[in-house]
Amino acid sequence: MTLYATLDSPLGELLLVGERSATAPGGTALASLSVPGQKRGAVVQDDWTHDPAAFAGIARQLRAYFDGAQQPFAVECVPRGTDFQQRVWAALEAIPYGTTTTYGAIAAAIGASRGAVRAIGTAIGANPLLVVRPCHRVIGADGSLTGYAGGLARKQLLLGLEGAVPEAR
Repeated sequence: MTLYATLDSPLGELLLVGERSATAPGGTALASLSVPGQKRGAVVQDDWTHDPAAFAGIARQLRAYFDGAQQPFAVECVPRGTDFQQRVWAALEAIPYGTTTTYGAIAAAIGASRGAVRAIGTAIGANPLLVVRPCHRVIGADGSLTGYAGGLARKQLLLGLEGAVPEAR
C-alpha cells in the first residue's frame, strides 16, 4: 500500500511517499520526497492513501533540518534503483552536512572512472529523495551550482541553510 502526506517547507509543499514497513521507525519507509515542479517528481495517484501520521517521524526531522538543527536524517528508505544508482546514492548519503563535493569526487568514491561523470550526474538526477539524500551538496568542479531536479534556486537555498554556499566563480 502506498501512503503519502504533504509538508510545508521553505522549498514549497513537500510530497512524501512511502510504504508500510515493520522495521522502519514509525512503520513507514520513505520511497520519495519531492518538491513542486520537480523533474521526475512524484504525483499523487488515485490508489494512494493520505496518511500524515505515517510520516510523523520524517516530518519532525525535516522541520528540525529546516530550523537548522537536524543532521543527519534517520529514515528507512524503500530500496529502488539500479545497482549503479544505489552506489551513487550511498555516496550522496556520506556527504557531511555543511559541505559540498563534485561529480568527479563521487565517481572516485564509488570506484568509477572520471569518464563516468555524466552517468554519475544522471544517477544523481534520478534521486527520488530530495533533501534526505543530499544531492544538493554536489556541485560542479569549478564550484558552480549545477543540475538539481528541484531547481537551482532551491539548491542554493539548501546549501545556504547548511552554510555551504560555494563562492561565486
